[in-house]
Amino acid sequence: MTTIEHMTTMPMTAPTTTPTPHRAQRALLARLVAAGVVTLVLAGCSDEASDKPATQTAAKVNKEEITVHQINFVLQQQRRAVPEDRAASASQVVLERLIDQELAVQKAQEQKLDRDPRVMQQLEAARRDIIARNYVERIAAGAPKPSPDEVKAYYSEHPALFAQRRIYTLQEIKIEAKPEQLDELRTKLAAAKNVNEFVNFLRGAGYQFAADQAVRAAEQLPIATLPTFAKMEDGQALINPTPSGATVLVLAASRSQPLTEDAARPYIEQFLLNERRRKVVADDLKALRSTAEISYVGAFAADRPASAPSLLEVTERKSPLIAAPASAPEIMPIRPAASAPAGSVLDRGLQGLK
Repeated sequence: MTTIEHMTTMPMTAPTTTPTPHRAQRALLARLVAAGVVTLVLAGCSDEASDKPATQTAAKVNKEEITVHQINFVLQQQRRAVPEDRAASASQVVLERLIDQELAVQKAQEQKLDRDPRVMQQLEAARRDIIARNYVERIAAGAPKPSPDEVKAYYSEHPALFAQRRIYTLQEIKIEAKPEQLDELRTKLAAAKNVNEFVNFLRGAGYQFAADQAVRAAEQLPIATLPTFAKMEDGQALINPTPSGATVLVLAASRSQPLTEDAARPYIEQFLLNERRRKVVADDLKALRSTAEISYVGAFAADRPASAPSLLEVTERKSPLIAAPASAPEIMPIRPAASAPAGSVLDRGLQGLK
């Protein structure tokens, strides 16, 4: 599971002078060298306001200058604010990394790496990516924020995520099986008294399988399947067909942990805003495609599907708390015929499953 997708518009302060093509290429090459040779990582740094001009020289490396503007740009990329008492030391750390980076760039240029076809291709790809990304961020920034009524409605429409939120202890069994064997798996799972009885059947029948156990909050489950999980009782199971067979999920135990509307509001607001940003960008690119002259050549023309959506038109619907896969194969809830009490199911855990 991953954290909520987040689209952030990062302000980029322009230098006071127009960079020459040579300097622009050096700057781009420096970024690539930094990614491959020197990693600029600062835990807990942010932009520091300075009374000094942004173009003031901070250091000289042979004949090249490193400016305060470059230091501030690196600090701007950090997500967490730096305490005031660490601001000076954070800037110094960035400067030392930039010096290392500059030395690597100068050596690379001595060896004419900046003229290497592969490097030039990377520079051009980086340039296009930066320009396109900034355009997308600018378009996305125009998305309207959700209203309080919209946030309230989303909260009410998703009780399993908020008012009736639960923490689930799940036992997962991934089974390799042929499509024609799924009915047998369903039947045996429905008749099993507990997990171990079903596992013993898998062993005896020669199925290949792997088992695991995990604790997941409601928002960490696929949002498409959450309503099904919300209806399950401890000791019940799901069987989920997969391309290689099936996955069985047993709800060993669960506990209630609701989230109030006030606590959920910032997550819902950000989620709805991100959804709108994705739609604004997808609609804009769709409009651009409709007015552009696009022709596919060679194999790309022959193999192109009748309708192929743009990558930005393919968006996943995620939980407003934690992102989760949007789509899931058919899911069939099954109540074991003689379920053991939830406590005993959990106490047994995964004994004998591995």
